[in-house]
Amino acid sequence: MLDFLSLKTEAFGLDISDFSLKIIKLKKKRDYLALASFGEETIPPGIILEGEIKDEESLAKIIKKGFLEAKGEKLKTKYVITSLPEEKTFLQVIQVPKMTEEELKKAVRFEAENYIPLPAAEAYLDFQVVQPFSDHLDHIDILLVALPKKIVDPYVSSIKKAGLIPVALEIESQAIARAVIKKGVSSFPLLLIDLGATRTSFIIFSGYSLRFTSSIPVSSQKFTEAIAKNLQVSLEEAEKLKVEYGLERDKKKGEIVFEALIPALTDLIEQLKIHLRYYQTHSFHEHLPPDGHGVEKIFLFGGGANLKGLKDFISRELMIPVEIGNPWVNILAEKPQEVPRLPYERSLGYTTALGLALRGVTRND
Repeated sequence: MLDFLSLKTEAFGLDISDFSLKIIKLKKKRDYLALASFGEETIPPGIILEGEIKDEESLAKIIKKGFLEAKGEKLKTKYVITSLPEEKTFLQVIQVPKMTEEELKKAVRFEAENYIPLPAAEAYLDFQVVQPFSDHLDHIDILLVALPKKIVDPYVSSIKKAGLIPVALEIESQAIARAVIKKGVSSFPLLLIDLGATRTSFIIFSGYSLRFTSSIPVSSQKFTEAIAKNLQVSLEEAEKLKVEYGLERDKKKGEIVFEALIPALTDLIEQLKIHLRYYQTHSFHEHLPPDGHGVEKIFLFGGGANLKGLKDFISRELMIPVEIGNPWVNILAEKPQEVPRLPYERSLGYTTALGLALRGVTRND
């Protein structure tokens, strides 16, 4: 969404969240892709609050520092594809009658007023046609996305102040799906769980498109804070305990850590159940094989995906198979045990940036 330039030029991915930014640049190597550059910078509290930029000047300096200090190959392109905050996004799949492309543009903007809780003058609106599994439909499915201009404009401004050129902006869930959905298609509904530092995003992908997204404040940081509070230790010590024991209960200390996490884990599971129920009662826009009965698999990623025992815990509670997502599935020929210069487990936190970079490297295709 929000393409600013149609120039066929390579761009790098820039994932901006409340407390960090991540950079990925991919390169083409004959029949496959490879990692060219990567980097990460910390964003101090207060510069971005719940996805809303409060200090453009400070963010611009951090973006520029990340650009100049990226590891691997020196970044030579100034073209950027960046992410927009999921929690500020309105996303809806709608149906319209079959019509020409020109008629479609007008119809979607008219229909959007029924779904987007913002005045048209205050929002950026984009849409894409959802490709059906079989073209026997008497209508067109449209993925409708909108964000407030007051949220989007500071991202563009900050990037420009850093001396870079934004060529496209898109919501995190689009970038994530591009990274983890093999060849961009699934014959059954998938739930993607992005467990980040400040929030967790739920993304349902089915067929060729996103179907539903939502964010909740349960996060990896909340897990650390729960341990610190219950065990009366520092956040630094709590983080160490979280990493060492996770949800494994085979040691006395592990049992204590697990008990400290129970409220946050219960909240996470209850929210998952609520969103899964909502999806299953609102999935009438999908045109998949008739034996489909809701989400059949869950992919877990983000920095919090590495928490010991979390994958199995979610699978037991929801009775749905859970896998750690592979953000390299559309980049490397085989799932890597180790990516040169970027450890695989660490790369789970780069999933959004990898999806953005994939769009950047394929602009010439």
